Amino acid sequence: MTYTTKEARELLGKLPKTDLGFFPTPLYKLDKLSAELGIELYIKRDDFTGSNLFGGNKTRKLEYLIGKAKAEGCDHVFTYGAVQSNHAMQTVWAAAKNGIKPVIYLAAIVPIDENDIKANLLLDRIYDAEIHYIEPLEGESFMDTEERSFKMGEEHIKRLEAEGHKCMNIPVGGADETGSLGYIGGITELYEQADALGVEFDYLYHATGSGGTMAGMMAGRNLLGRSTVIRSISAMEIGRSYAKHSASLSNGALALMGIGSPDEPLVKAEDFAPDDNYYAPGYEIPNEATTKAIKLLAKTEGILVDPVYSGKAFSALLDHVKTGKIEQGSKVVFVHTGGATVFFAEKEILGDVF
Repeated sequence: MTYTTKEARELLGKLPKTDLGFFPTPLYKLDKLSAELGIELYIKRDDFTGSNLFGGNKTRKLEYLIGKAKAEGCDHVFTYGAVQSNHAMQTVWAAAKNGIKPVIYLAAIVPIDENDIKANLLLDRIYDAEIHYIEPLEGESFMDTEERSFKMGEEHIKRLEAEGHKCMNIPVGGADETGSLGYIGGITELYEQADALGVEFDYLYHATGSGGTMAGMMAGRNLLGRSTVIRSISAMEIGRSYAKHSASLSNGALALMGIGSPDEPLVKAEDFAPDDNYYAPGYEIPNEATTKAIKLLAKTEGILVDPVYSGKAFSALLDHVKTGKIEQGSKVVFVHTGGATVFFAEKEILGDVF
């Protein structure tokens, strides 16, 4: 059974949620690049989610996550990421806006200069987050460092709860069933706009990291019975269980809406085809193709995409046009998931864009 966009909105409206953004975000055609590439290229500006000056895809997730935290009476919210994490910063402002104390554990991939705090980390401080830096151990991968930070956060939560506090522990990227609801709503919004424009998209491109946005998009696409091919471009190394985990998030989010069952899941692991061919040489490490993609979009359409996430996804889109993976004349939408603060971060993250 498929649902209309109106029915999807009605089901989402029954769940705890707090208003954080300005929606709908713009959807429009990129005329110059469309002519240059030979496709109909549209962009969905989820970098404009608001109400913080620096929006992004996490805002949609946090509407449900912070909504749930408020409904449960939480006075602390914990989350995790790299030092310049967009998700951590957006969680911090969303919590602060709602009177909840934000606590963040940040893996220090890039060395921290206390005399020159920049970008998202600066915003974290302005919003009065309690910040804990986790330095990588010798020979330790980013994922290993993050795993240590999760355990430290869990111990911290136990101490606070023993004192009578109520805490919510939000995973990296807000990637759980509740957070994934945000992009069931996001893709519903996108299809409402596309229907109004009379456009049926062949392909949707976006950057993926923790997988919650991808899970929500796939859940929404299947819920609405649409045929758009979703191509999720990874900003980091992904494991063999990535698609399976994302499917569980999709179905878990749908279950919160009262849809589906374990015996008849609406989303399967085979629905996903995340592409990890464009993140090298590593997470938060720029590459030449991404730098070229950033400059092309900036000089033709005046739009900035960051070198960590959306820039790598956009470089994949350009390569797919070049190699014929996107056929000439196709209707393609690129979902811009934010990250502009990286342009004010460390040189190691920014790369050679100037």
